[in-house]
Amino acid sequence: MPDSKRSGFSSAAGLIQYYDMEESRALKINPFIVLALGIAAAILVEILNWRLP
Repeated sequence: MPDSKRSGFSSAAGLIQYYDMEESRALKINPFIVLALGIAAAILVEILNWRLP
């Protein structure tokens, strides 16, 4: 049996492994900022569609 700390959900016949370990060096972005940027981008696109033919 594999070690319980190293086992994770696998798909594609074990070719891709998903682990519950969190990367300490990963970029962490607040979900609120992502949502706000998405809304701002949508508003900008609508304004540009309205102003430009």
